[in-house]
Amino acid sequence: MESLFGVGLRTEHYSYLESRPQTKVDWFEVLSENHIYSKGRPWKILEVIRKDYPLTFHGVSLNIGLDKPPNQDYLFHLKEMIDAFDPFIVSDHLCWTGLAESNIHNLLPLHYTQEEVNRIASKMDRVQSILGRSVALENLSAYVESKKSEMSEWEFITLVAQKSGCKILLDLNNVYVNAVNHSFDPMEYLSFIPKELVVQFHLAGYSERKGFLFDNHSREVQPGVWKLYEYACKKWEQIPALLEWDENVPEFTVLEQETLKAKEIWRGIHG
Repeated sequence: MESLFGVGLRTEHYSYLESRPQTKVDWFEVLSENHIYSKGRPWKILEVIRKDYPLTFHGVSLNIGLDKPPNQDYLFHLKEMIDAFDPFIVSDHLCWTGLAESNIHNLLPLHYTQEEVNRIASKMDRVQSILGRSVALENLSAYVESKKSEMSEWEFITLVAQKSGCKILLDLNNVYVNAVNHSFDPMEYLSFIPKELVVQFHLAGYSERKGFLFDNHSREVQPGVWKLYEYACKKWEQIPALLEWDENVPEFTVLEQETLKAKEIWRGIHG
């Protein structure tokens, strides 16, 4: 069970974590873009945390869905950070985030087609070659559906991973949000994904308005997502799980307690 339960590192907690407190959290996830172009205080805080804890890197700017070659400058700096801190997982999102010259900082969905599978898999081959390691792609919370899609979201991400050799970061909150908003069975999603492709889970809280769910990471994990996590723990026995909390961020001790809920669910299944 070593290193199974982590917390997303937020700038609100830099000062607290810089003091190297005792915590029951096993590891931390870093938003790559918060550190990738800086050798200042954010980088130095990572050096302090890395002395005691493993890290994962999670990005929002790979823009794998863009119909252009990978951003070489971005990947160069990401590799520099990878070489410095040796994260055990590097991930980003299966989406596009704008044009090459204009990142709009939104995670936008793709057409779920075989043509897109082939194009993105080819681009992922180049990305992983430059970084010299496997990269995990996260399933998206998508608020629109493409009329061009030929397959389900879970079929699409599986084919991309199988064709490119990349892995899947399975965000269970995103699965639940999409299931409610687009009326599908989230258990069908989890049942379809092959065991060997998943390397990490994300857990987070959503908001709700008039029956529509928003993946804004603004509160504690909700019961429907915990239910998916219980199922996932039975199918995937040793997958690291991470708590994300990006809005209305509470004290670190609150994040720690929420992470321990995941640990208790895992223990209840595996002992």
